[in-house]
Amino acid sequence: MATKYLLSICIFHLLLIAPPVLSGSRRPISETEIRQKKNECYADIESGLWGQQCKSSMTAKENCALRCLSPICYQLIYESDPLEEGEKDHSRSQEYKYCMYKDSLGESLEGIKGVFEY
Repeated sequence: MATKYLLSICIFHLLLIAPPVLSGSRRPISETEIRQKKNECYADIESGLWGQQCKSSMTAKENCALRCLSPICYQLIYESDPLEEGEKDHSRSQEYKYCMYKDSLGESLEGIKGVFEY
């Protein structure tokens, strides 16, 4: 009797857990996870893993950190026009974060570039 009860509980838990796992559903990346991963990228850059060119200036370091954080989103948003010294580009920054969000959910990244242009 106890075995049957335990089996029922196990099956119930599997049914609760299995649908999201089987459907491949994901959860969006959080700001905390982004910040943590970016800090890891900065540490890798400082240690020289990304080469000296990434340590040549704060802007070079930022471009390398963005590439490290999400190569696909960097390619879509920044690769053709990397950040320049002193540049603050709010709309591209928002596009980049949106790209990372969609990528973390496994969604299409088509049409991301230009979404936040004002």
